[in-house]
Amino acid sequence: MHHLQASLFAAGGPALGDLAAARRTHLGRGAWIDVLPGWLAGADDLFEELAGGVPWREERRQMYDNVVAVPRLLSYYGAGEPLPHPVLAEARDLLTTHYAAELGEPFVTAGLCYYRDGRDSVAWHGDRIGRGDAQDTMIAIVSLGEPRPLLLRPRGGGPTAVRRPLGHGDLIVMGGSCQRTWDHAVPKTRADVGGRISVQFRPRGVN
Repeated sequence: MHHLQASLFAAGGPALGDLAAARRTHLGRGAWIDVLPGWLAGADDLFEELAGGVPWREERRQMYDNVVAVPRLLSYYGAGEPLPHPVLAEARDLLTTHYAAELGEPFVTAGLCYYRDGRDSVAWHGDRIGRGDAQDTMIAIVSLGEPRPLLLRPRGGGPTAVRRPLGHGDLIVMGGSCQRTWDHAVPKTRADVGGRISVQFRPRGVN
């Protein structure tokens, strides 16, 4: 179900780096992203463990007159639920501490998406269900497995303004007004790419 071209820098037991090394890019209109390549060392081993051990589910959603399969597998861990690996709980706690002054509350949930190959994707959207529609917030994403590009563009359309290939333990944090004023997507690709798992940490009431 999953094949992965291992990175030489992502093998071994999982371990987290220093968040102070993240580099911020201001997108305008109060939105920003922080990016830290390879924040989670040993990410390829963790990918294999999660791909085979997480209770993945396939969702179906109404699309106009049809019910279609969501093109990725999903798993969700709510506030207080144990995460599928201790390093993910450590990552959540480190992110909470690092961004405490700006976020003002903890990251409490973890949503996992499994992109099995290039046919899996997520369309343009912002995480605006809940408080993210009206308030500044943050979403921190750790990417495991093969890199896939995360695209960002201003809400309402227009050309892609940011393209970041994320995988092998890379971290991106979308903050400020990013969910309200920008959209993001992971497009399909015809390239022969292996699986990727994104782990999305969110505060309460943001989806």
